[in-house]
Amino acid sequence: MRKKIVAGNWKMNMDYTSGVSLFSEIINMIKDEVRGDQEVIVCPPFVHLHSLVQLANQHPKISIGAQNCHQADAGAYTGEISAAMIKSIGSEYVILGHSERRQYFAESNELLAKKTDMVLKNGLKPIFCIGETLEERNSNIHFDVIKTQLAEGVFHLTAEDFANVVLAYEPVWAIGTGVTASPEQAQEVHAFIRKEIESRYGDAIADNTTILYGGSCNPGNAPELFSQKDIDGGLIGGASLKSRDFTEIVKVFNK
Repeated sequence: MRKKIVAGNWKMNMDYTSGVSLFSEIINMIKDEVRGDQEVIVCPPFVHLHSLVQLANQHPKISIGAQNCHQADAGAYTGEISAAMIKSIGSEYVILGHSERRQYFAESNELLAKKTDMVLKNGLKPIFCIGETLEERNSNIHFDVIKTQLAEGVFHLTAEDFANVVLAYEPVWAIGTGVTASPEQAQEVHAFIRKEIESRYGDAIADNTTILYGGSCNPGNAPELFSQKDIDGGLIGGASLKSRDFTEIVKVFNK
């Protein structure tokens, strides 16, 4: 059975003190209120990683991830962070290919394939983001875009390595806009993604791949989104910066 995951992406928010305070609130709420086998992942800015890993060690349900890494092992790349550094402090995940990285930093599928290889090489798990812009959806090429992102970004992996990948579908037109894909729209794309995985790796791996929804997910719409057959949780942006909202989303999977 594939894993249910709620991952919070803090993006470039929270100074050190505020971040530790927010995470402490999240830990306490999850400890008291969350029942089930869902996994919670928090992906803060780099300055928080070490401290949050130490706090997360108190709770087996919570994991920590980074928001990005460099594609090289090490070297003269001022300002960059390697996968080995992220691994060395106890983080378990790395977000790759977020639409903001693709848009503002011109990250290509080719580059993201190299980053994916580096993340896996260092024993970390990538949360690999895919999704279309509003223009691409309106042009009815969104399935082609997603197919290419998969083919060029992660489908070069062996079946063994791909089994460690978490995918996140993020309709770019629904990120930070307050607009959310309808549950039917989201399910349609998630089903398409799973079918593509099946074509490349077979039924078993497709059935066991976790595919998250990212795009203005909040406590109000999470229950209906997460009830869809092929949606296994969410990659949460703005709502992850509010401990109560984030916890309520995690609780959708309570048993």
